[in-house]
Amino acid sequence: MNSIKPYYRSDDRDFTLLNGDCFELLPQFNFKFDMVFADPPYFLSNDGISVQSGKIVSVNKGEWDRGGSQQDIDNFNKQWIGLCRDKLKEDGSIWISGTYHNIFSVANCLTELGFKILNVVTWVKTNPPPNISCRYFTYSTEFVIWARKSAKKPHHFNYELMKHLNDDKQMTDVWRLPAIAPWEKSCGKHPTQKPLSLLTRIILASTDKGAWVLDPFSGSSTTGIAANLIGRRFLGIEKENEFAEISMQRRQEIDDIRIYNEYRGKIKDIARAEDGQQALFACEDDKQYGDLPF
Repeated sequence: MNSIKPYYRSDDRDFTLLNGDCFELLPQFNFKFDMVFADPPYFLSNDGISVQSGKIVSVNKGEWDRGGSQQDIDNFNKQWIGLCRDKLKEDGSIWISGTYHNIFSVANCLTELGFKILNVVTWVKTNPPPNISCRYFTYSTEFVIWARKSAKKPHHFNYELMKHLNDDKQMTDVWRLPAIAPWEKSCGKHPTQKPLSLLTRIILASTDKGAWVLDPFSGSSTTGIAANLIGRRFLGIEKENEFAEISMQRRQEIDDIRIYNEYRGKIKDIARAEDGQQALFACEDDKQYGDLPF
């Protein structure tokens, strides 16, 4: 436990980043989180091409995104999901993003490990890249599975807040949100970076103020930035030094209160919640959530 040294920790201790492999680091400490978000490898790096900002680019993300056999992928998913399950509170929930390449494996592993799948959210990108082959429909969606740890233990869900954000109608499992905007890349870009709007909604849906959020594949820490913008706390684990550095710079960026407020103003769900005087920060005593053991 004492051997863990954070790569970076914010002065208020609400953002902690570890630089290393989640398979090695997660078993080294005992702490229970209220929520996990994971954007694991989709195993899409197959030497193909795509379009980005009007230019033809390789789809290869790095060696971490190259898949093996289906059995290898299943074993990989079952191992990391199992490690995260051990770190969830009994009423905690997990969100996992993916495409058809990995999401069926993820769903099977969740079921095998005792989770109860609550929803499969379809994220419809309002600005998807074009399909340059013209031999199939343009890819414009990703999926996010939401599951709770226990089939019998109720999970946390801010239903009324989600309803308010959807013009006082029940929010469906289809979310129309844009991909990342240029202002979200101010410190550099991760090849699979998720938009703050997506992570903000996820965290608002399933946590209260002060809650701890874990991301085992932190990337450029969009999860952590979103969490801190709405009063939640974050532990991220990132294996690649390059992305850990971007994460640190992104967190330091919002220490500037002007930028902090500017980013909050750009995320529609935050603005809607505040305009409607909704309880973004419903829990008044965040001390109940404790602190990390390192």
